[in-house]
Amino acid sequence: MQNHLKNQTSPYLLQHADNPVNWYPWCNEAFERAKAEDKPIFLSIGYSTCHWCHVMAHESFEDDRIAEILNRYFISIKVDKEERPDIDSIYMAVCQAFTGSGGWPTTIFLTPDQKPFFAGTYFPKTSSYGRPGLEELLLAVHKKWENNRGTLLESAEEIISFLNGRKVAEGDMVEGKAAAPQYKSASHLIDTAFSLYKRSFDEEYGGFGNAPKFPTPHNLLFLMRYYEKSKDAHALKMVEKTLLQMYRGGMFDHIGGGFSRYSTDRYFLVPHFEKMLYDNALLILAYCKAYQITGNQIYCDIAEKTAEYVLREMTSPEGGFYCAQDADSEGVEGKYYLFEPTEILKVLGDKVGEEFNRYFDITEKGNFEGKNIPNLLQHKATGESATFPRVEAISDVNLFEEHLPTVYEYRKKRYALHLDDKILTSWNGLMIAALCSLYRVTGNESYLNAAKRAKEFIEEKLEVKGTLHVSFREGQCGGKGFLDDYANMIFALLGLYGATLDKAYLERACFFGEKTIRDFCDREQGGFFLYGKDNEQLILRPKETYDGAVFSGNSAMAYNLVQLYYLTDEERYKEMAEQQLSFMSTEAEHYPTGYAMFLVALWDYLDPPDKITIVLKENEDMASPLPLPCRIPLDTIVHILKSPTKEYPLKDDKTTFYVCKGHSCKPPVNDLDGDF
Repeated sequence: MQNHLKNQTSPYLLQHADNPVNWYPWCNEAFERAKAEDKPIFLSIGYSTCHWCHVMAHESFEDDRIAEILNRYFISIKVDKEERPDIDSIYMAVCQAFTGSGGWPTTIFLTPDQKPFFAGTYFPKTSSYGRPGLEELLLAVHKKWENNRGTLLESAEEIISFLNGRKVAEGDMVEGKAAAPQYKSASHLIDTAFSLYKRSFDEEYGGFGNAPKFPTPHNLLFLMRYYEKSKDAHALKMVEKTLLQMYRGGMFDHIGGGFSRYSTDRYFLVPHFEKMLYDNALLILAYCKAYQITGNQIYCDIAEKTAEYVLREMTSPEGGFYCAQDADSEGVEGKYYLFEPTEILKVLGDKVGEEFNRYFDITEKGNFEGKNIPNLLQHKATGESATFPRVEAISDVNLFEEHLPTVYEYRKKRYALHLDDKILTSWNGLMIAALCSLYRVTGNESYLNAAKRAKEFIEEKLEVKGTLHVSFREGQCGGKGFLDDYANMIFALLGLYGATLDKAYLERACFFGEKTIRDFCDREQGGFFLYGKDNEQLILRPKETYDGAVFSGNSAMAYNLVQLYYLTDEERYKEMAEQQLSFMSTEAEHYPTGYAMFLVALWDYLDPPDKITIVLKENEDMASPLPLPCRIPLDTIVHILKSPTKEYPLKDDKTTFYVCKGHSCKPPVNDLDGDF
């Protein structure tokens, strides 16, 4: 049978269009039917490349018995978390409140008026591993709905009151108390965060905490900013160890480039194999920054290999960037990426194949379920097992560079790999900014051109009369944009401005900044709501502040507002930046390591970055962009004045550059040679 998902564009919803479950998308029709038939809602939230979403779908949602129960006693709704982050945010908070943790698939039972009364994540079809089976859970909920509904309704009211009255998860504030202006006294958060990172750092294998280990590149960006400003060598040591270990291990795809979502072990060997656009964008930013700080070419190479993967496999013909690639092939996690030694020998021949296998740790024994994840963790070129290569030695992979395309093409033909080809405004913004940074450190204009094309794609397909939309697929826009869409688009436009010094990008960033303030800002209590005045109004209106796999919209806005103030010198941005920094200072007090991007913004405001003021001769435009690569470091503020002022006169009646580094300014010059 086909259900109500058949006309949707979301790949995740379409994966369930042929389920025997009579799924609805999130819509009024579903809730009206639930009210008319006096049935509770079964809400399932996930995304198309989620492994455990697939498992639950195969076990339960494709099962006729489970479908019969759901269709008889419930109204079932499927939601793609990437298209509806507002719904996901609210009901993930519900799940965390009920269980103490969260994840996908998210399973929620609701009243017909959207109030939750029970929540969880993955449920097997039948009870196992200490988890109740979905079948018995559904029957138990139905029985209680029929015979003891008052208890369920009371539970729903309690959870709504709880979520309205306090933070529902670390850093996620739902219309709580107003933040007192305190950014000036919040500098201790920076040192506290650094101490906590040091405490949780894995000195032996890199990364932070125990398995699973997520890349969280914004944490590394904070630590690199800490190193630049404090000169604490340990900050850079933590970053380099982590960046190199992630690259050496199986999280990095040594055959095709790009990073998987996270490592399931302490060593960064075995990844969760799905590849997400946002991870790869943020990691490009981190590796570019590490390259600029250290001058070590390996970081630039990794960033370029990652970008090449995105441009080859994750880019639409029109220039937008796709969401993700699945972890599973033919129902098996990681199958696409695994090798046996004999495969490589057949593809490359015995001599080269044996050397290739030795270098990439491809053995008869295997390192993952009897097969092999190519990696550089145990570099056996010297004949010694379990010896980690020196930083310089990692570049020896170039010995096999000419053979990688052959292995890649062979791998590509073995199994299919599902692509989630939604194009999300928010994640595209991150990739645009990443490609701008890569252009600035390499000078390769193909990266800048790709960033410009993606920006144009968003303008053409995802912006309607100045309003951003969430997603695009098969010629259709998703709903109106959320905070992250606007915040990351501003972030992208600031990146384009930094890479080109074209003030049109800055003006566009200001346009979206004003709209974000107007539609999302809580003027009374501080911060920005997840959804705006023109979005669907749900049972709660959350403010997400905690930096998870991606930095939050509120962290991004703190950064954006500081940048807009520095780049425009306009008082309204200064006022908004200070309000946002104060709000976020209150939020970050209890756990500052969860607010890395905000801390970058805070430190930049308390201790401004290097700045160049370019004063153009009156009626004279910049003839061409500055030669940014290798000339002006990332994070430098470049402010352009169209004509001289009293504070910034011309030198020798020519375009003049004023350079300020640290807490001192150099004499004005007519070119930048030698100043950076």
